[in-house]
Amino acid sequence: MAGQDMDMRMRILLAAKKLFAKNGYDATSVRQICEEAGANVALVSYYFGGKESVYHEIFRQFFPSGRLPEFLSIEDPVEGIQTIIREVILIRNADLDLITMMQREIITVSTRVEKIREFVYPLWQKVRDFLEKGRQQGLFQFESLDSTLMFVLGSMFFYKQRDFFELLFTEERPDTQTLIRQTTTYIMNALGYRGKGE
Repeated sequence: MAGQDMDMRMRILLAAKKLFAKNGYDATSVRQICEEAGANVALVSYYFGGKESVYHEIFRQFFPSGRLPEFLSIEDPVEGIQTIIREVILIRNADLDLITMMQREIITVSTRVEKIREFVYPLWQKVRDFLEKGRQQGLFQFESLDSTLMFVLGSMFFYKQRDFFELLFTEERPDTQTLIRQTTTYIMNALGYRGKGE
């Protein structure tokens, strides 16, 4: 029975993640989630206590918080920035629904933003620390730490879906490794990084 419960809980979470990403939190009902999951409506209350708790549980289940200690232990600012760029793009490409959910809430500054901050702020604070440390060491050159942090986060996290701009593009959609390389090159150039000892 425990295995069946876990399977149904996960089906509800996956259905909710898909629908929250597609329609937004407010436009998604518990009934729609349960129809998508093939679950009885009463199970959302039974397992989670309500829709808001489902939303929070999605982040507990799918946001890779377990990876944070390895990022937080990096000391070198260049290695740190490059590692976070790579990992954020990998996470973003692996779970577009989770990223879309986050972006929707951040853009609308919903009441759920505080919960998202609990998950992402340790990583974003580490990016800020790497930027400041790199500037102090003469590795990065930029005027405003706050603005630069926003530019860097925007480049790696808020990279929009290509579909809207597709008519402007002439190149094939880059694969993940190419996108990591291009984003890393772009950000490091923007930071004025010319290599250590140069």
